Amino acid sequence: MAKRRVEIGILYSRSGNYRLVSEACHRGAMQAVAAINADPSSPIEFIAIERDPQGNADRYATLAEDILRNSDARHIIGGVTSWSRKEIIPALEKADGILWYACPYEGFEANEHVVYMHACPNQHLVPLLGHVVPLFGANGFLTGSNYIWGWETNRVARDLIADAGGRVLGERYLPLGETDVARLIEEIRATRPNFILNNLIGPSSYAFFQAYAELSRQDDYFTPQHCPIISCNLTECELPAIGAAGNGHLSAGPYFHDASVKEPWLMSQGHDAVTRPSSFQASAYASVKVLAAILASENGNGGSDLAAAFTRRSFETPFGAISIDPQTQHATLPVEIGRIAGDGFEKVSITTAVAPDPYLSRYDRAKVFGGRKLKVVS
Repeated sequence: MAKRRVEIGILYSRSGNYRLVSEACHRGAMQAVAAINADPSSPIEFIAIERDPQGNADRYATLAEDILRNSDARHIIGGVTSWSRKEIIPALEKADGILWYACPYEGFEANEHVVYMHACPNQHLVPLLGHVVPLFGANGFLTGSNYIWGWETNRVARDLIADAGGRVLGERYLPLGETDVARLIEEIRATRPNFILNNLIGPSSYAFFQAYAELSRQDDYFTPQHCPIISCNLTECELPAIGAAGNGHLSAGPYFHDASVKEPWLMSQGHDAVTRPSSFQASAYASVKVLAAILASENGNGGSDLAAAFTRRSFETPFGAISIDPQTQHATLPVEIGRIAGDGFEKVSITTAVAPDPYLSRYDRAKVFGGRKLKVVS
């Protein structure tokens, strides 16, 4: 039987401040396209309609409109920043398209035109702070790049730190791409927090890790064993840019690669064996695979009404078998906390199948910080 040809949009920047993350997502999406097309049991053949915004947030809406207007694609795998996602949504709403978003985000959103395939706050920030506070203390210093991810993730962190009995000792933002972190380092030196929540992205984050490593050589209070940098969006794909300065620091996500385990998705068509896989690659891969499974189902037409396709169904992905909440279109995911060790992570905590709670409305707050009751984050 001939495969049914289906066009899908691939919308990732191949340059710019978050190039390493975007390339990992692009790699995962194209790897899955190749795997689906090479699978004789799949009735689907994907035709990738690729566009490159080149790291320019203003181009995402235009290029999404181009895909939806000038091809038969109704689904787009793409976007890295929340800024780009919010730019794309109006184009999706106008053309009845769907965005498969493969990156962690700050929560407090659920749009029927977006499938959220990476972690939201109860799957990254809340468990990360729940792990860190009992070990290091509750006083934090918050950093971020000056846009939505940094603002909103730190907003939630402020409330959670207060509810843990701690204080925010500083909160500073850098322009996207800024690498002069000297003032930031001096504030951290002066305030001596228990941990630093890192919401910087790209070169800003890499420069910060390097400068913080130098600070730790000057004052051993700032070693990762005493005062770690913690991140909700740092994965293997950026570790080469950080180098040894990252060792010992912590990150949370749905997946950290274990080289001792043979994973079927990494043996499939299109995998680059030289590149260490990350949750960004895994999530983009999962997005394409889940879409293919829906399209291949008896009633799967891939339209904007996805609730029926997600109801009472699980999908095989690099994260294991996952479900997608038909109401919010967020994925149930594992939560792993990893410690940087060379070019990878040592897993220090694993929780399987954490249901999404993007508005932090159902999370059991009493369990997060050893029984301290958390208030609702608004």
